[in-house]
Amino acid sequence: MASSLPIVRQVAWLSLVPQLVVMAAMVALAAVLGFDNPFLAAALPYLFLVLVLRRAIPKNHRAGMKFFKQERFAEAVPEFQKSYDFFLEHRWLDNWRAVTILSGSRISYREMALLNLAFCLGQIGQRAQALTAYKQALAEFPESKIAKAAIKMMDDSSLPEQVH
Repeated sequence: MASSLPIVRQVAWLSLVPQLVVMAAMVALAAVLGFDNPFLAAALPYLFLVLVLRRAIPKNHRAGMKFFKQERFAEAVPEFQKSYDFFLEHRWLDNWRAVTILSGSRISYREMALLNLAFCLGQIGQRAQALTAYKQALAEFPESKIAKAAIKMMDDSSLPEQVH
């Protein structure tokens, strides 16, 4: 589903290395098992593995994104909060997401959850809570350009508009 909402995908190209290693190991296993075409024999299980990991582990993130894309922001808020809480409790899954979820994302699921949570809160008129979530994202992820820009924009929005 195409969305007119701001959705940012940032890829950490180095994180593709572990994914290639997993794929290579599966190809090697298929070759050892005697498959005529080990690349094809490994591709299907690899695809299955990716789908299972990306659906099972970040399930609240996926649910939040579903609501987000449907502009059902109030329903997305608890899903993003649950996603943040889950990855806060299981930091190793998030820190090693290139291997545990086979994700090439540059930003962590915790950062994504906070940014998405803040955006959704802003969309449902909870400006103070949105600003708090953006500030929390910046405190935890000091290099977050999205959080910095959002905070600046929210701070600037309280100023009167200047017409040139």
